[in-house]
Amino acid sequence: MTAIRFIDTTIRDGQQSLWALGMRTGMMVPVAQRLDAAGFDAIEFTVPAVQIKKMVRDLREDFWPWIRMGTEQMGRTPLRMTGGYLGGLAKFSGAAGKLLVQTLANYGVRYARISEPWNDFEFLAAEHAGMGELGMTSIVNIIYTVSPRHTDEYWVNRAKAAAALKPWRICFKDVGGLLTPERVRELLPKVLRAVGKIPVEFHGHCNNGLGPVNLLEMAKVGVSIMHCAIPPLANASSQPSLFTSVRNLRALGFECQIDDESLRPVEHHFTAIAKRENLAIGMPTEFDQSVYQHQVPGGMISNMRHQLKIIGMEHRMPEALEESARVRAEFGYPVMVTPLSQFVGSQAAINVMTGARYRQVTDEVIHYALGNWGREAVNVMDKDVRALILNRPRAEELRKWTPPDDSLADLRRKYGANLSDEQLLLKIYGGDDALDIAAAQPSPVNYAADSKPLIDLIRQLTLSDKRGTISLSNADFSLTLKRNAEH
Repeated sequence: MTAIRFIDTTIRDGQQSLWALGMRTGMMVPVAQRLDAAGFDAIEFTVPAVQIKKMVRDLREDFWPWIRMGTEQMGRTPLRMTGGYLGGLAKFSGAAGKLLVQTLANYGVRYARISEPWNDFEFLAAEHAGMGELGMTSIVNIIYTVSPRHTDEYWVNRAKAAAALKPWRICFKDVGGLLTPERVRELLPKVLRAVGKIPVEFHGHCNNGLGPVNLLEMAKVGVSIMHCAIPPLANASSQPSLFTSVRNLRALGFECQIDDESLRPVEHHFTAIAKRENLAIGMPTEFDQSVYQHQVPGGMISNMRHQLKIIGMEHRMPEALEESARVRAEFGYPVMVTPLSQFVGSQAAINVMTGARYRQVTDEVIHYALGNWGREAVNVMDKDVRALILNRPRAEELRKWTPPDDSLADLRRKYGANLSDEQLLLKIYGGDDALDIAAAQPSPVNYAADSKPLIDLIRQLTLSDKRGTISLSNADFSLTLKRNAEH
């Protein structure tokens, strides 16, 4: 049987799916060398446009130490970013995206898994070529979904279109965790024939509880490169557990090219942190048929519930999920992936909250109906719903919108002519005050699995040279540290 290779997703999609990108640099660095030495085919390392904002705004931490310290520690395994230089939840200038990609490539992150949310590979062609010009090798995603119009013929045609780009690899991506073993056996042989000799990877989520079994079926039909995560950042809405996958593949007779036992300390490290910091621990999910109706990703469900809770309507969450299924159908069955899934889910929540369907719509939904988030939308949307969305003064204003096309010189004039590339990118993606936030924080301190929260806190506080005195106290304890003025 073909040997199976593995892509590690723990510190990228694993933590994005389960910790909402809440992993700090000091949590990642202590296990970086173990990940690097285990024999992974590649390590997914960053989703930069999103991670910059998350680290600056929520973690109050500079993004660039993650890149610098991570690339220093992981020198033998190819490192990947997720995403290209276009797209995302907001439209940034292509010049900004290209600078971000080039900066990461200069650090040694030389591979990128890129997507077009409609699987529009004709549209993706320019970005794919542009990534190569920036020193980045592309893995092109085919993003799986389920709907009346996503037939076998659709997938075969899209697979041929993806292969026509001549990417280094193609990744069959089940972002919603919607595949079943039967569907893998039925569809994937057709997809593999359509892509020819281009190697295919499998990236599947476990939302419906079948992710680990789908991975085994993928191996049986000839896919030999699997995306897995290390617990506690596996399962649930993340990827299958590396340990479980390797054990089951070996039981089926496959050779697995990974030193999985050397990674047990990584599991211990992140589990200890999860318990100490009250972060999620991924567990296998029971099968839920309702996933196939609404197809709302797990992270979005929690966000919708939060929106409803704010206005005292949390009890109407089942209605919001039912409405998501209706909105998705009226929107033409888009793939429920960023940013399209956000448009569907947010509009469904608005419809439930206001009690009148499409009385209020967001600017992004108007952009969607105008075709600014994918040209396919114009043709596949319900015509009456599209007309209803566009029949308002705001739609007439947005018809005049054009994508940002600031040059790099324009961006430097806007944000600061004397900024380094890293500083400029921090402000573009993290906000105008991103440099101040980053500068106010000490250098990252490694989280040891057996350390204590108080020791970690003291270690963090003492790294800043802006604090002359540090005092900590509670009912039973008091500690004061003073900095020596001569040092």
